[in-house]
Amino acid sequence: MNSTPNVDPAELAKFSELAHRWWDPESEFRPLHQINPLRLEWINAQIPLAGKTVLDIGCGGGILSEAMARKGADVLGIDLASKSLKVAQLHALEAAVAKLRYREVSAEDLAIESPGTFDVVTCMEMLEHVPAPSSVVNACAALVKPGGWVFFSTLNRNAKSFLFAVVGAEYILNLLPRGTHDFQRMIRPSELAAFCRSAGLDLHGTRGMEYNPLTRRYWLSDDISVNYLMAVRRPAINRSAA
Repeated sequence: MNSTPNVDPAELAKFSELAHRWWDPESEFRPLHQINPLRLEWINAQIPLAGKTVLDIGCGGGILSEAMARKGADVLGIDLASKSLKVAQLHALEAAVAKLRYREVSAEDLAIESPGTFDVVTCMEMLEHVPAPSSVVNACAALVKPGGWVFFSTLNRNAKSFLFAVVGAEYILNLLPRGTHDFQRMIRPSELAAFCRSAGLDLHGTRGMEYNPLTRRYWLSDDISVNYLMAVRRPAINRSAA
């Protein structure tokens, strides 16, 4: 197993302190509840989830994991925040969600244990919270089956993103707790695309996510300057063998 897990203890503590509020739609996690249907439908439009094996990396309290399981996928959610996982497990039990399980394991360790296992891998709002995001991308590439899909969502790193996602969301609108995001850890789309190419994944599309503070409405667009999603695939054929 990985002797030096790719995790920031301060980040784990931050989310563990809020674990009991994951499923409160009016809590600090309200933005996740609001954007979840957008993320879910975008993923399902690329590859229908029914009948697919899905891994949700950095699943937290299970908001996306449960939604994908309700679409008919067989879902495994993984995280290293044990309190969040307990909340996720309890909520799934109470809601009687079928084909959904959780494990406390890192993406890197699971990639060693179960390579090429999943039709779909999701890693949402997680890369900007780890010390080595490229390591997670490499693990995603190892975990997905040939021909399978990987979906990321994260925050761009630029002046606009700092203004909107940090100053605006955390200090003015109070959409997120202060200190949720470290600007230096945000990832430009070009950087994430480079991580993916290095891991052998092919880029298939990006979408931006926008927010109107007056209407409190989120929507997907072509503007990837702040929040963005990226879809990539592992080639079905080994290029070196082709």
